Amino acid sequence: MSEGTFVQTRVTVARDDEFSDYMAARQPAMLRLAYALTGESASAEDLVQVAFAKLYLSWDRVREREALDGYLRRILLNEHHSLWRRPWRRRERVTETLPEAAVTDSYDDGERGELWRLVQTLPPRQRSVIVLRYYEQLSEAEIAQTLGISPGTVKSQASKALANLRGHAHTLGDAS
Repeated sequence: MSEGTFVQTRVTVARDDEFSDYMAARQPAMLRLAYALTGESASAEDLVQVAFAKLYLSWDRVREREALDGYLRRILLNEHHSLWRRPWRRRERVTETLPEAAVTDSYDDGERGELWRLVQTLPPRQRSVIVLRYYEQLSEAEIAQTLGISPGTVKSQASKALANLRGHAHTLGDAS
């Protein structure tokens, strides 16, 4: 093995170790965010896997390591939104048998689970704003930057989403 190949291998191993450490630290939070967006554990896991794969491909180009969380969150949101645009997503196939048994999500707990089911009925942009604001606790400016929209759009989308949720609050039993 030549000296150049050895140095390149060492750099690759160091980069992979750095990425693995970052992924291990951030994966639980990204899974929670993805679950809040999708409402399904399997879809959330797929979404996070794609987001980390895309981050890995651009790992060497990310200069500001302190901005990684925002960059990863943006990849995840973009991927979630692009899933809704794909034609195959809109084609449903009815079958006589279910493909697998139902899974009870550990995030689903009573009234809070009902609330998240209501959040899932919101349009994708409104859902993203609500999840980032109340789940990730980002400011309006941070949400605007993450989604690539103006702060005014964040405010209007949040207002519309909350009005939608209030309109459906009676389904929770306690409209307060």
